[in-house]
Amino acid sequence: MATSTIPVETLQTARRGFLARNRWLFLRRASQLLVLLVFLTGPWFGVWIAKGNLSSSLTLGVLPLTDPLLVLQTFATGHLPYSSALIGAAIVLAFYLLFGGRLFCSWVCPVNVVTDAAAWSRRRLGIKTGRVPDADTRLWLLGGILVAAAVTGTLVWEWVNPVSLLHRAIIFGMGGGLFVIAGIFIYDLLMASRGWCGHLCPMGAFYGLLGKKSLVRISAANRKACDDCMDCFAVCPEPQVIRPALKKVGQESPLILASDCTTCGRCIDVCDKQVFKMTHRFDQRSE
Repeated sequence: MATSTIPVETLQTARRGFLARNRWLFLRRASQLLVLLVFLTGPWFGVWIAKGNLSSSLTLGVLPLTDPLLVLQTFATGHLPYSSALIGAAIVLAFYLLFGGRLFCSWVCPVNVVTDAAAWSRRRLGIKTGRVPDADTRLWLLGGILVAAAVTGTLVWEWVNPVSLLHRAIIFGMGGGLFVIAGIFIYDLLMASRGWCGHLCPMGAFYGLLGKKSLVRISAANRKACDDCMDCFAVCPEPQVIRPALKKVGQESPLILASDCTTCGRCIDVCDKQVFKMTHRFDQRSE
């Protein structure tokens, strides 16, 4: 009787089906949908779990949650935020300092669905053209919205914030904000791969600054198994964060330590060699 000579690792790879290759993606979409439903139950069904929006809300009538960047802009205008806004910002700030600021970008922000769709379409269509701005552009824009708030005495960014525009559009019906969202999709699709989230969004820049010492990390713990297929780089919204951990460029730790990492888990999903895993910043083990 013939004996199979197929390597064990090949059999393990073959068993990784569609669900296994999209597990973290599905979890993120479930998280984003759940956040949206929390706000939709009120205007749609009269059950007010949360009142407000992603900038500022009151959950179950007792828990204030406020975007720290909104509070920072308010201070820049020369006004003092309400005490509830300060408490809400402190809660959100503590959460993202502990678990990672850019978790907001991949697990909460509704615009992430739009930019992911643009990136997927770009890969499917084989679009290679375009030029991305310098990654520091979003930091300059972050500084710019604070200066604009100070000069005008108003929350200028909130007039054009795509997150707020899309959130309001979904809850109350599509309006002018749809054109802003469509513009972001077209920009990412035709002009700059991951251009908005990776190079322009000042909210992403702000939350990235919060995540420098966060607990939750992705590790290239099994990096010796890497076969340079580049799948992780292809799907990562911030591909520059992978190389130091995967290829020991400038660091020995297998942890992805860059604050720009969104902890989306797509590198874990697509890697058939199971190089990556979700872990914490104190896990320095390399298999």
